[in-house]
Amino acid sequence: QVQLVESGGGLVQAGGSLRLSCAASGRTFSSYGMGWFRQAPGKEREFVAAIRWSDGSRRYAGSVKGRFAASRDNAKNTVYLQMNSLKPEDTAVYYCAADPLARFSADVAEYDYWGQGTRVTVSS
Repeated sequence: QVQLVESGGGLVQAGGSLRLSCAASGRTFSSYGMGWFRQAPGKEREFVAAIRWSDGSRRYAGSVKGRFAASRDNAKNTVYLQMNSLKPEDTAVYYCAADPLARFSADVAEYDYWGQGTRVTVSS
């Protein structure tokens, strides 16, 4: 059974940085695509970043491009989201998700497995 466990959230001041981790277990993930999404109070869950396990290809939402960076550690079965220059509007619960077909998608519906989320709060 696939299990995704996020960690690394917290409270940070605007302009600060956080690194989120997502530890994956239960499968061989080398052919999977991983996504990072976030959901702010009262809003829809939105795409943040995607990364392929196989070659490390990445894509980002326009709102985070240049500030956030996704990476993976194959040996640890862990993906990361380095978040720099954080803004109050980045405040949300952040989720990682896994897509067995590695479609590299920004669509929530194309990810089969989800973590429980980790909360990020950016104060102004």
